[in-house]
This record gives sequence, C-alpha cells and structure tokens, in this order.
Amino acid sequence: MRDLLQLNPYRCTDKGTVSQFGWAGDHSCGAFVVPSAIDKARLMIVASSGMGWDHVSVSRSNRCPNWPEMDQVRHLFFEEDETVMQLHIPAADNINMHPNCLHLWRPHKQEIPRPPSEMVGPSLSRQAQAAMEEQI
Repeated sequence: MRDLLQLNPYRCTDKGTVSQFGWAGDHSCGAFVVPSAIDKARLMIVASSGMGWDHVSVSRSNRCPNWPEMDQVRHLFFEEDETVMQLHIPAADNINMHPNCLHLWRPHKQEIPRPPSEMVGPSLSRQAQAAMEEQI
C-alpha cells in the first residue's frame, strides 16, 4: 500500500472521525473522503494495515461503488505493481457492516495468485489497448 500520508488532502481529521477511531491515522491507516471520478459524490474510505493484510473499504451513501470507482481507489491507495483483490467468500462467513461497502485486500507476505493472462484475452501493446479503448 502507498504511504497514506500522501493522501492527507483527502484525510478526515474532524472531531467525529477522531472520536470514532481514536485518532486521524498515519502512514498506514486512516479515514478518507475522495470524490468519485464518475459523479464527484463522496467515496467514504477506511484504510488499515495489520494482521498481515492491507485493507481498504469503500462505500457510498446511496449505492455500492462501481468498477471505475473501485479502480480509482485502487490506484490512489496501492502501488502500481501491487496486485489487489476483492473477495467473494462463502455466504456463511459473510459479515455485512454496511450495505453499500466493498473492500480491497492485499496480503503482506505472499503474492496473490493470478490466472494465466491468456485466459483473460490476448496480450496487447499499450498502443493497441489505447486504440481499442477509444473505440469503446
């Protein structure tokens, strides 16, 4: 995960946040409000690092964050060379503290396994990928 002090412009330091969490956070944790790249609505974010994991929760007041918003948060909070995941666990193990919240996870001591890229699609050059995205 990035040094979260870099995200201080988005950090919540108000009395309510400090009262809820006990402090405003540091380089590895904190609460943040980031405007959505989609509609500028508030993305409420809580980031932490502990027990062998980096964890970022992302919520909106009116709906779950969508893919572009989760990708925006991923790029803000994690390094470009880090693999990050969302988990879909068995229903019996699900804990839902907020109906509009999704999570990003990264373990500290192991690489997240990834499927072969050929299972996703053909490898494209950056130029070919940019050209394809322009057509969409």
